[in-house]
Amino acid sequence: MNVPHKVKKVTAITVGQFYDHDKDALKLKLIGSDVGMQRKIQEPSTNRPGLALAGFFEYFAYKRVQVLGNSELSYVDELDPKTRRTRYEQLCATEIPCIVVARGRIVPPDLVEVANAAKISVFQTSMVTMKFINLATLKLDWAFSPTTTVHGCMVDVQGIGVLITGQSGVGKSESVIGLLQRGASLVADDAVRLRLNEEREVIGTAPEITRSMIEVRGLGLLNVSRLFGVGSVRLSKRLDLVIKLIDGARPEDLERVGAEIIYEDVLGLPVARIDIPVEKGRDVAGLIEIAALHHKLRAFGYDSAGDFNQRLLKKMADDQLG
Repeated sequence: MNVPHKVKKVTAITVGQFYDHDKDALKLKLIGSDVGMQRKIQEPSTNRPGLALAGFFEYFAYKRVQVLGNSELSYVDELDPKTRRTRYEQLCATEIPCIVVARGRIVPPDLVEVANAAKISVFQTSMVTMKFINLATLKLDWAFSPTTTVHGCMVDVQGIGVLITGQSGVGKSESVIGLLQRGASLVADDAVRLRLNEEREVIGTAPEITRSMIEVRGLGLLNVSRLFGVGSVRLSKRLDLVIKLIDGARPEDLERVGAEIIYEDVLGLPVARIDIPVEKGRDVAGLIEIAALHHKLRAFGYDSAGDFNQRLLKKMADDQLG
């Protein structure tokens, strides 16, 4: 069964989005004009345009953030002023999104002048070139990752990221309250944003406006961090298990032994799913906690159903031997 929500695939982000979201982490400082903030970054990576500055543009990765380090700046410093400006003009004549000068190096004034004329923003970072490239690549990978938003609640239950789904009114938020009282941490309530990261893991977060908030019928909106402490909220968590709450399920339709693992397709990745019937008098929060612990045991290599099958086979073999 697939999560029935539209997956958003990012094909490009603007330079302004990149700068606004990651300027602190990447220690970016805008030099000159912001005329290029609407330019598009079309590939989640960076490029060092050393060959381009030497006049060779074959296979030039113009869709990426262009990074100038010591090597590139030392090379252009050796050129005569006219040739240097020509190389800057050739570089900026392409559809590059922006230029970043690393290591806190002084940005050449003629580069800023040419870039402003071509409506390309120039940034400076104090980071070492390779550290900037590595971190910027991670940030861009995250920005380009496919995303989707699902209706449900997500909690961290003893290290297991659990997405709780089910029809409206089935008791998802009430179950989360019970889990919070048992020491779990809230990731998101009602709307869960899921993103596939560069490590092929599904990461869940909450929309900023509803972060640390939960809505319970009859009580309204509650601030979880104020009620249970700051440790009761997590900004993000890897998704490990999907719990589907089913109201009015027939007992014969539900798995009893648990030998077969059901998987849910989430952003193209299979995630284990357990269906739990909701009935009056059932401790649903307790069952979710047990399901999370059971999943953790499976991750460590222990399978209760497999253990039972081995016992059953041994009993049958012993009976046949008399």
